[in-house]
Amino acid sequence: MNQKTAIVTGANRGIGLEISKQLGQLGVKVIMTARNEEKGRAAYKQLKQEGLDVHFYALDVTNEESIQKLALDIKERFGSLDILINNAGIYIDGKNSILDIDLDTVRKTMETNVYGPLRLSQVLVPLLQVSGDGRIVNVSSGMGAIEDLGGLYPSYSLSKTALNVLTIQLADVLRDRGVLVNSMCPGWVRTEMGGSGATRSVAEGADTAVWLATGNVGRTGLFFRDRKEISW
Repeated sequence: MNQKTAIVTGANRGIGLEISKQLGQLGVKVIMTARNEEKGRAAYKQLKQEGLDVHFYALDVTNEESIQKLALDIKERFGSLDILINNAGIYIDGKNSILDIDLDTVRKTMETNVYGPLRLSQVLVPLLQVSGDGRIVNVSSGMGAIEDLGGLYPSYSLSKTALNVLTIQLADVLRDRGVLVNSMCPGWVRTEMGGSGATRSVAEGADTAVWLATGNVGRTGLFFRDRKEISW
């Protein structure tokens, strides 16, 4: 069996780092990416020292040149891609509600949390199609579920709802091209974003993303938590 190759965005800490670790432990070649090169390389060295097959590329998901460079490098060095995990995301809403959030905050959040995954998917789909078993996993949130939406966390919630819509749209056009596309909610995880009071470990938060990337899922265009389908 050929070794699978995965790209994980925002892999320098938290869930992204844990996803990279779990994929590496399964024998996947992991291309870890991060906007902050210093922190990204430190995370990469950590997993490399554990004997995992990991590589690092600096990537700013809001920068077209950076995205194109990554795609070209991956094509030249690896030839194909099996897994894309769109994990990079920001939360910069603070305590603002939908009534007082400023548009700059909304724009910045959408650029990272939605437009980044969109452009990466568009650019990398040709490589994913070569795989024959391509997977795109979008790390979303229950805050993006329409049935649970409220007026707080406005930019973040808007972005995750849009990311879920992107999942449905990508899954539809890739259904017959050998690429599965799904969203997942990691739950409330003890990360820099989730805080120390969160109820889940990073290992628990990463599990469903790793399963969607490597498991016998057989489904596309859906939203998952704890390996079970949940409502949009």
